[in-house]
Amino acid sequence: MKIKAINPNTTEEMTQNIQEVANKYTSPETDVVGVSPDHGPESIESYYDDYLSIPGVLEEILKSEREEDSAYDAYINACWGDPGINACREITSKPVVGIGEASMYIANMLGANFSVVTVLPRARNLTEGTVKKSGLEDKCQSVRCTDLTVVETEHDREATVSALLEASKDAIREDNAEVICLGCAGMGGLDRELEAELPVPVIDSTAAASVLTESLVRLGKTTSKVMTYKQPESKRIEGYEQLYQF
Repeated sequence: MKIKAINPNTTEEMTQNIQEVANKYTSPETDVVGVSPDHGPESIESYYDDYLSIPGVLEEILKSEREEDSAYDAYINACWGDPGINACREITSKPVVGIGEASMYIANMLGANFSVVTVLPRARNLTEGTVKKSGLEDKCQSVRCTDLTVVETEHDREATVSALLEASKDAIREDNAEVICLGCAGMGGLDRELEAELPVPVIDSTAAASVLTESLVRLGKTTSKVMTYKQPESKRIEGYEQLYQF
């Protein structure tokens, strides 16, 4: 089995970490390949960043879908905001799993509720929007922000762990959170270290998406094309020729 994990930002160090975390949790016969688009923001912390990242994600899926014998069995959208996830599902019948939704669905099975700990305060509304899209808004106790940028989560692991611990403890103590979701791919690989200091499960979003994606492929399931995720109608769209050659 081969899975393409698409990091919607262009930070190669984060892409490498996504690939390493994913392959750590999937079975030995599954190969998860991390990729970054050729264009897009170096990090996603605002609606502007989120929207700018979507064409690159779509191009990475279409690039594989256009191959006569595509090696990929499924795709991971490896940003917690799951940018363009519905559009991704329209252009392939293969499973597409977002790390944000995956982490929340698993958290929902491990506790009566959960909180998300994430990056800068300006990302709060973006994060809350992802929670709402998941259908689990009533299970989310809070979104707790740190002062970390996305890039800092990758480059300063000690400061990241410290900030996440503080935010997680606040969520548990003040919001009664029973599970913690790590709300950024840059936090991948830190779940066990945090769990050693916390009384609740901590969900690594990349790991969650990887095992769920692998399971969907093993179950032989594909994306429903009966209505919502049907292939988009062919039409002339100026300036995006590469995105509309189905």
